[in-house]
Amino acid sequence: MTSAANHAPLWQPDPDRIAAARITRFQAWAAERHGAPAEGGYQALHRWSVDELETFWQAVAEWFEIRFSTPYARVLADRSMPGAQWFPGATLNYAEHALRTAEDPARAHDPALLHVDETHEPTPISWSELRRQVGALAAELRALGVRPGDRVSGYLPNIPQAVTAFLATAAVGAVWTSCAPDFGARSVLDRFQQVEPVVLFTVDGYRYGGKEHDRTQTVAELRRELPTLRAVVHIPLLGTDAPEGALDWSAVTSQDVEPVFEPVPFDHPLWVLYSSGTTGLPKAIVQSQGGILLEHFKQIGLHCDLGPDDRFFWYTSTGWMMWNFLVSGLLTGTTVVLYDGSPGYPDTGAQWRVAERTGATLFGTSAAYVMACAKAEVHPGRDFDLSRVKCVATTGSPLPPDGFRWLHDEVADDLWIASVSGGTDVCSCFAGAVPTLPVEIGELQAACLGTDLQSWDPQGKPVIDEVGELVVTNPMPSMPIRFWNDPDGSRYRDSYFEMYPGVWRHGDWITITDRGSVIIHGRSDSTLNRQGVRMGSADIYEVVERLPEIRESLVIGLEEPDGGYWMPLFVHLAEGAALDDDLRARIKQSIRENLSPRHVPDDIIEVPGVPHTLTGKRIEVPVKRLLQGTPLAKAVNPGSVDDLGLLGFYEDIARNRK
Repeated sequence: MTSAANHAPLWQPDPDRIAAARITRFQAWAAERHGAPAEGGYQALHRWSVDELETFWQAVAEWFEIRFSTPYARVLADRSMPGAQWFPGATLNYAEHALRTAEDPARAHDPALLHVDETHEPTPISWSELRRQVGALAAELRALGVRPGDRVSGYLPNIPQAVTAFLATAAVGAVWTSCAPDFGARSVLDRFQQVEPVVLFTVDGYRYGGKEHDRTQTVAELRRELPTLRAVVHIPLLGTDAPEGALDWSAVTSQDVEPVFEPVPFDHPLWVLYSSGTTGLPKAIVQSQGGILLEHFKQIGLHCDLGPDDRFFWYTSTGWMMWNFLVSGLLTGTTVVLYDGSPGYPDTGAQWRVAERTGATLFGTSAAYVMACAKAEVHPGRDFDLSRVKCVATTGSPLPPDGFRWLHDEVADDLWIASVSGGTDVCSCFAGAVPTLPVEIGELQAACLGTDLQSWDPQGKPVIDEVGELVVTNPMPSMPIRFWNDPDGSRYRDSYFEMYPGVWRHGDWITITDRGSVIIHGRSDSTLNRQGVRMGSADIYEVVERLPEIRESLVIGLEEPDGGYWMPLFVHLAEGAALDDDLRARIKQSIRENLSPRHVPDDIIEVPGVPHTLTGKRIEVPVKRLLQGTPLAKAVNPGSVDDLGLLGFYEDIARNRK
């Protein structure tokens, strides 16, 4: 990847687009009001945002007109990580801001939500109707005795009722947590039992891939195993009656009640998210009302450049942080598109069809979906009207260079492609979308505002144009206030601050170029380190999965007791393909030519499938542990894996190698 500016970028925003971007207007305003640099573009603004951290976040709060019920004493009372204290003294409410647009008579009947199922026909829910439902439900929650700090849980797909339930929870100052209904009972209980919810919102089932999936037995098990529940609210997605003792959704949302928003301290818990938790129970990550409010206003309003005229579609489920991020589109008065269904039903082009039918202006998806479309020879720009799509954003894993080229060639040549990277841990991005910067193939545009993102070598020294650890050297408002059931904070500290005390280490390998763009190389805790050269697994997947015979791959690097290093590549083949000598040779040649001879695996092994976490990430570290001889029960949390049976295959390989 060259850093020299001797080639044209893939995409460059034109002067009109730069002038119209909200981030441009914010910079001019912050220069006038808060001493931000008026010149020097995004790079100068970013430098100021990390050098003058308190002033920057004060400017964000003012620019987005945050309603503080009681004022703050200062912006940042304690900068230490973990434990930073943001906006002490302030009280506010996230849900009040999410529903502000309903107060505007000119917007009250516009759609706040567009719900789309597998028929791909959008159903609108207006701002005034969403506000009414939230008001009714918040009153019912209070009547049930739900108080600030109580936990409310949702076993729900990506449907409008999930948004209403979350906003009503936030309105009363309670703490939201959710799982998607494709999670089995054990996985859900591993999460919800930790936080002891008092209310459970649930569906009777869901539709996916053209089929109905009944969930009544799972729900019955959840009710039995969650003794803290005071109420269960039944949403009849498949049309069944509420089971005995459960409340019906229509009954608890029928009143016409003005919502009452409980003012809570800035650092009051908003929701609990769960990391993939590949070993032990999933980490129950607690983020604050104020921290998420500010971080998401910045991310959605400035980086994603979304406002009242936009429609925001991201393919996600309620079990992934991108759902929480998507709902925050309401903060900027943006219409949020909720798609509940398979990403590839009835065909691979499904998500593009949803983007067309909803008039999405920002369409977010996974890098894996983009590459699947390329392989399936989908032609979105030819077959769908995507004239309203200004930006296609991807996350979940690094978007390979071929993915950038495909989007540019097959969607639109004037397309802003935003590959973004962050984490559940902050429910935001460390690096990604900047509407005023060029897009280079294979690169994220820049570190985000207020995020002092650096790449560090093992000695803790920042490096440029070299692979290093992704670290953040100053606090972000959305960093966890704590983990649930971690009274002394030791699990929180061990997760991010063990390697470099006082500095957030995320566990990714990155390169920061001399232009300020960012390249993600995959997880550093499963990084390949061959002959002293560190390599990211993502680079290998990108090359191997270009071959039509390879459905998916998994590469592991094992330090062996004798000082040797074994690097097998596991391949899940496409239907009808065979792993013969010819395919093996082509895989090796492709890796050698595109990466280096050091990247060529020692063995190529066919597998029945690649295991993933429930949020779709390849499981590398637990497979590495299995291959090192760790028993299955200790190598992985069974409730965090999409197909536990697959892991037995890798365990057998370890046994046979002994």
